[in-house]
Amino acid sequence: MIQYLTILIQGQKAKMDERGASAVEYGLLIAGIAAIIVVAVMALGPIVKEAFSDTCTAITSNSETTISGTCASSSS
Repeated sequence: MIQYLTILIQGQKAKMDERGASAVEYGLLIAGIAAIIVVAVMALGPIVKEAFSDTCTAITSNSETTISGTCASSSS
């Protein structure tokens, strides 16, 4: 009976060690995904900004009445 209890306790300890290791692995995975997102935003940011700026310019130049401040963020 004592051997059975020791085996159970050792099994529980092993499961706890594995849970800690998998938590670290998930943390590293999330950190890697976050780094990829940051790199993609930094790389594509100027392209997207230019596209929105061009669109805003086209809309304001084609409209008959221009409201001041419509493209305030596009002037850089």
